[in-house]
Amino acid sequence: MPDLLTLHALDAHYGDFQALFGIDMTLADGEVIAIIGANGAGKTTMLRSISGLLRNRADQIVYRGQPIGALRADRVAHLGIALVPEGRQLFPSLSVEENLLLGGKVGRPGPWSMEKVFGLFPILEERRRQASTSLSGGQQQMVAIGRALMANPDFVMFDEVSLGLAPVVIKSIYDALPDIVGEGMTAMIVEQDISKALSVSSRVYCLQEGRVSLEGRTKDVTHDQITQAYFGVAA
Repeated sequence: MPDLLTLHALDAHYGDFQALFGIDMTLADGEVIAIIGANGAGKTTMLRSISGLLRNRADQIVYRGQPIGALRADRVAHLGIALVPEGRQLFPSLSVEENLLLGGKVGRPGPWSMEKVFGLFPILEERRRQASTSLSGGQQQMVAIGRALMANPDFVMFDEVSLGLAPVVIKSIYDALPDIVGEGMTAMIVEQDISKALSVSSRVYCLQEGRVSLEGRTKDVTHDQITQAYFGVAA
């Protein structure tokens, strides 16, 4: 089976500042991989590149055999790629329901609907008429995840889903992930919480200063290897 997503020597820049250096990465259809690394390692930049928010050379990002590195974000979304962004980035003037409906504007067919999102996160149905930013941080994260699912993507990227949330809320969100990827979805989970990321993934990549410092099967990598790759120092 061909790879769903391939990154070929991916570089990324913000003006004169280079954030990624020659990233090579593959992701198979139906796979869940974890991306770990400290602040500033380049994790969010990589997701922004894949989703079209940061433009690159077309051939540096290949999705289902199609070079997409130079596509606009809306075209990338129509191909079946969705991003749950760091910080949630909800529309504050819109209700929970309206934020979810925006995700559905992509118009892709698939299993996810408003009712199914409410089934996954019942609290959102209770709060559907409320302004999205009036919710707790955890509930806002649920809206952000639901909005991405409403686009019925084949591949969804989660950027720091646990950031700033209480442990009990983090657990509830991670408990929902098997129901999300159980639909055959492919996922990339970017986390600073290493144990959470490893618990739901089959493979892991560690980024350090814009470069891949570790790649391996989750069950095979050791604590010492992760420490070395994450911090650049021996355990």
